[in-house]
Amino acid sequence: MINMTQTLSHLEALRAQLREALFLDLDDYGLEEPEGGLFTSRFLGIELNSAFQAIYDSAAGELFGHEALLRPSLGREQTISPEFAFSYAEQAGRLVKFDRIARTLHVLNFRQIHAENGLLFLNVHPSLLLSVNAHGRVFERILHTNSVPTKRVVIEIRERVIEQDKQLQEAVQNYRERGYHIAIDGFGAKRSNLDRLWKLSPEFVKLDHSLIQEAEQHAGLRKGLVNLVSLVRDLGAQPVITGIETQTQLEIAIQSGATLLQGYLLGKPSIARELQTLQVFRPTIRVAA
Repeated sequence: MINMTQTLSHLEALRAQLREALFLDLDDYGLEEPEGGLFTSRFLGIELNSAFQAIYDSAAGELFGHEALLRPSLGREQTISPEFAFSYAEQAGRLVKFDRIARTLHVLNFRQIHAENGLLFLNVHPSLLLSVNAHGRVFERILHTNSVPTKRVVIEIRERVIEQDKQLQEAVQNYRERGYHIAIDGFGAKRSNLDRLWKLSPEFVKLDHSLIQEAEQHAGLRKGLVNLVSLVRDLGAQPVITGIETQTQLEIAIQSGATLLQGYLLGKPSIARELQTLQVFRPTIRVAA
């Protein structure tokens, strides 16, 4: 009875906080906290869940943070892509609120992984990045009510889908002034702009997953990866190699000089309660005879 009472009290307090901070009436969004502390939600008939993929620091041999990923479904069985869910919300004229509830869900579930430590990497929809005023202010309130400071949040921006440099710089500056970190995502794919990295000065640059895959297939490209990692560091950012799926790719990634690593080999996206918070990363490097 005590546990049930505490859960109900917690949810009521949370509803009040979110209604005030995000202007969301959560009775309409079906926020639930089933047994085990996993938060879920419903929006426009879509079931929403959070998944997290670990980012490891190979030099320190420990978790560095997690990227939050939305896992939407219809009827809890038919999965749909996040892109489809966001597009559906945009067509319904509810994109801003959809984004807010999705990010709120990620924060609530993130606390199940790291109560005090670790960074949370969050993707921002390009339309909202350029159109919503006071970037980060509203979200900052929900972070604070859940004891997650902005300095633990990394805003991921997919560089190649943004064309308006001036607006992008203003949005990034707004987030940074509030204490958020910035990551450029998918860098190194087609249409990547090195000059944009210089202008934005992100704390992190996530290299496109295609780079490590191509480096595995073509030995001549591995030096190029080393040079790219060095270049990112020279610009004052930490490179993150993503898309690591094989042992060979892991070896190439570490030999490139990068220490922040992400990919299915190191950990698939999982819901919060399935993640082992104390599990540390120990890279296995084969030494050629």
